[in-house]
Parts: sequence; structure tokens; C-alpha cells
Amino acid sequence: MTQNHVSGMETSAISVLKRAVELDHSGRLQESLVCYQEGIQLLIDVLKAVKDDSKRGHYRDKIKGYMDRAEQIKAHVSQMKEDGKYHEQIKIVEDATGYSYEALFKPYISSLLTEVWVEDPYIRHTHQLYNFLRFCEMLLKASCKVKTIHLLTTQDESDNRQQSSALAELKESLSAQRVTLDLQFSSTIHDREISVFRFDNGWIIKIGRGLDYFKRPKGRFSIGYCDYDLRQCQETNVDIFHTKHTKTL
Repeated sequence: MTQNHVSGMETSAISVLKRAVELDHSGRLQESLVCYQEGIQLLIDVLKAVKDDSKRGHYRDKIKGYMDRAEQIKAHVSQMKEDGKYHEQIKIVEDATGYSYEALFKPYISSLLTEVWVEDPYIRHTHQLYNFLRFCEMLLKASCKVKTIHLLTTQDESDNRQQSSALAELKESLSAQRVTLDLQFSSTIHDREISVFRFDNGWIIKIGRGLDYFKRPKGRFSIGYCDYDLRQCQETNVDIFHTKHTKTL
């Protein structure tokens, strides 16, 4: 392994661990735990490649410190889950970037996840339908084995042909991936401001604007048009809870 490659891994580790500490200090514990784990693994890879004994000792101390903190967070989160008291809030400020569906939902997706419930009243217009498609694609790419996605939304009262056609096509496409889309419509959830995402591994994510928290890009060839991590957001709050009884809610 070249020195440049080792330096690159070290730079990546520092960046990820810096983010872990920032999330830790702001109380976003589950997200910080994911970053700690990723950063620690990068430092372990660096340690394996370093020959100098003094540097190896430095990296061992750093790894131990971060591992101790990660274990503390894991124990604290586990206890809050056990007590049914887990709650954290992410405040997405106006024009913020870095909040793609992958970035937002990844910390709460695990190998145990097989079923997802989505209650979002605004999966009707073209860009909203694409948002839901992106959400489904995110689940398919994640480290889980989702078998069923339940969607509860409202019908487009002006012209539901596009909505019906798009969701039918998505249902067929998901079926080819061995994932069932269970689609239901409601005439009352439009009165609710908050959209809810329930995972059968216990996580519940509530988003003030649902999946539609991104701003319209300035043009089709503007930065952020394709990559949602670079897309500016509208101000909204994201609340995260955990329960042992997700399926009964």
C-alpha cells in the first residue's frame, strides 16, 4: 500500500470522526454512532498499513478512545430504546444541503429491516412521485432485505391518471425486485402536517414536509438536479423515535 493511499485513508478517517464528534455533541446519537464505527474502521485500516511503532501506538490510543465513546453511545441508545424514551430531532435549516434520503435514513436502516410503512399525503405530482421512487431505490440499495413497502397517501383530485399510472408502474418494477408495494389511499391524512415513516426494526421517523423537503433546482443542468446531497432543502424538522411495537401503531 502506497504512502499516498495511507494518507488518503487517514484524511478520510479524520473527516468521518470529526463529523461523529459534531453529531455526538448535538445529540444526534444514532447518526454519530454510525460515523464513529466507519471512522474507527478506517483508522484500523491505517494502523495495519503503518510500520512505525510510535505512529502505531498513536493510532491505537485514538482507536481505543473512539471505541470507548462508541460503546458508551451504543449502551445509552440501547437503554433509551429499552425504556421507550429514545427521541432525537434534526433541524434542517433553509437552503441546507447534505440531506439526501440516503444521508437521512441510513443510520436507522439495519439488516433486520424487512418492512416499511410510509404515510405521506403528498405522493401525487410528478416530482413527488419521483421522490417516492428515489426513497424506494434507497431502500433497495441499503444493507437490508426489505420485502414490503406500505404507502398510505391521498389521491390527486384534479387528475389521478398520472398518479395511478406511475404507482402501478412502480409496483410492477418493485415486484420484479421481489418487493411488494402495498398501496392505500386516504381522504383524511391530508389534514396532518407530519409524514411518518415506520421501520419494522423499531425506528419511527417523522418529517414535517414528508419526502418533499427539497427545493426546486434552478435548472435541469444545475448542481443538485441529480444528486440530492447537493440539492438545497426547505426548512423542516425531523423527529426520530424508537419503539418495540412498530407493527401495532
